[in-house]
Amino acid sequence: MLIHPWDASTDAAEARDFVRAQGFGQLIASGVGRAVPVVVPTQYVVPDEVSVLLHLARPNPVWRAIDENPLVVLAVAGDWAFVPSSWKAIGAEDPARGIPTTYYAAVQLTARATVVDDDEGKAEILRSQQAALDPAGGWVDPAEHGRLLDGIRGLHLQVTEVRAKFKYGGNVDPAHRLAVADRLADRAGPGDLAARGHLIRRLDTEV
Repeated sequence: MLIHPWDASTDAAEARDFVRAQGFGQLIASGVGRAVPVVVPTQYVVPDEVSVLLHLARPNPVWRAIDENPLVVLAVAGDWAFVPSSWKAIGAEDPARGIPTTYYAAVQLTARATVVDDDEGKAEILRSQQAALDPAGGWVDPAEHGRLLDGIRGLHLQVTEVRAKFKYGGNVDPAHRLAVADRLADRAGPGDLAARGHLIRRLDTEV
């Protein structure tokens, strides 16, 4: 993806926190000699700074691609909001001449995938996912599902590279960004407040 200097993230925690908060992305396995890669939408958990854990059904076509080439990409995007032309104008500026855009965050993790096939390893991945997604509990230990574990395989992704983009108006001055922040707060549609949070947080790190 294209990352302009003003959209780039140099803070590893910023990218990691975003990926952890989203919890859902696209696992991309290119395999070898394929016309197109295998792309799998999936939930995941981030247990530490360099790992991602997930599980998928055994019939998933991604396994063959991973066998061919264990280097994969987990692509995560979200917290997006459309910014109309008029929002880009302040003071005496003509609102009709503003440049519309979309704010969003995107992180791409390149990782080496290790398949987890033993029952206890798969159960441990499921425990991690359930603890993150359903912390209130009320679920049995995954090991109690017994033979149902045969229907899935686990994945441990060891992250080798992080590419992160936070496109929240970093190419314009603080006054214009704050004007957009106010309008995002007023509209408060899906994604608006999350986008506003990124805008304000990144602005605060500059001043």
